[in-house]
Amino acid sequence: MRILRICAFLVLAAASLALLAGCPQKTASTTASQTAASAKPAAPAAPAQQALPPPEQPVPPEKNPPGDIPDTQVFIKYASAAGKYELEVPEGWARTENGTDVEFVDKLDGISVALTQSAAAPTVESVQQEQVPVLQQQGRAVEVQEVKEKAMPVGAKAVYVVYTSNSAPDPVTNKQVRLDNVTYYFYRDGMLAALTLWAPSGADNVDQWKLISESFRWM
Repeated sequence: MRILRICAFLVLAAASLALLAGCPQKTASTTASQTAASAKPAAPAAPAQQALPPPEQPVPPEKNPPGDIPDTQVFIKYASAAGKYELEVPEGWARTENGTDVEFVDKLDGISVALTQSAAAPTVESVQQEQVPVLQQQGRAVEVQEVKEKAMPVGAKAVYVVYTSNSAPDPVTNKQVRLDNVTYYFYRDGMLAALTLWAPSGADNVDQWKLISESFRWM
């Protein structure tokens, strides 16, 4: 009987060992990876998008606008050797040259000529699609009124844009003035000249601007 009891004990012990061998065991690497995962910091939240500033609004025109070019104003010829063009400009206005480009300014009145390369002569449609967006992008609160084609005295045609815009803020008072603008586009041999005239809205410069724009010539 003693021998039978010993044998039964040995059989039970062997069965217990077999059960233990079949159970899954957690390894040290698994525990370590779980610990690292639980300790990993959460991803930072995406920064909130800042609201864009509202677009600049047109300022009201002056009731008694300055900026009339006097009827007695003397005009002189300006010729650009670099740009190969010439035009009549008011005598005494401050001049700034930058390569082929030039600007003449007197208080809130101004004239500028800027040259760019172009594969073809401008049309009303091409100016509406290409030049008008640039004017709106570079100007302040630009409002385009019309885009038209005009026959010039020398026989060439020009496309012009009539629009209003805000002036740059005065460096001392920060005041802005509403401006009348017209930009003429002249073309020759792959070059496009943009002649821009501006003055406070309501200023009477019809005759003077006609003289200036019709005086533009390629040299």
